[in-house]
Amino acid sequence: TRELAKQIRNDTAALGDYMKVETLACIGGSPVRDNIRSLQQGVHIVVGTPGRVYDMIIRRALRLNYISQLVLDEADEMLSLGFKDQIYDIFKYLPEDTQVCLYSATMPLDVLEVTERFMRDPLRILVKKDELTLEGIKQFYIAVDREEWKLDTLCDLYSSLTITQAIIFCNTRWKVEWLEEEMERRDFTVSSMHGDMDQRERDKI
Repeated sequence: TRELAKQIRNDTAALGDYMKVETLACIGGSPVRDNIRSLQQGVHIVVGTPGRVYDMIIRRALRLNYISQLVLDEADEMLSLGFKDQIYDIFKYLPEDTQVCLYSATMPLDVLEVTERFMRDPLRILVKKDELTLEGIKQFYIAVDREEWKLDTLCDLYSSLTITQAIIFCNTRWKVEWLEEEMERRDFTVSSMHGDMDQRERDKI
């Protein structure tokens, strides 16, 4: 997402302050001219969403001759969200000796296909289950038999736990808007964010 790309860019920029490394967030919703200008001036690291990165390649603003490494973060999510064609197109422009690093919480067939098509003798590093959760974080789930019971269950959860801030993920944009309305009716302070919103709206959240 654009927000994740911004976060990573900010982190790399903070580290880059000590190393004189220039970074650029190349994301949809930001001015194309600004991206092109920054690329022409020269940057060391480009953090972006597949669509905007591919657009910069097509415009020849992002030249891949000197690209040494491509990192795909949240690869399973990107492929499941419909970015597969754009990611494959980006791979086609990469020099053959580019190192590819792929990070994924799961290893579905789409991710395995990427490793087979675009990576040479990849080294697979798997994290043990007991290392996946940070200390102090508990994980649990609630089995709900019917879809219409989920809202009441969610509200009951908030009533029984002390929660100051939380992020709720939904699988459709329609459900995001519906849940926001329903929770506001129950006097919860809620803001929503999804891909149909323009960048100004997203920045306000």
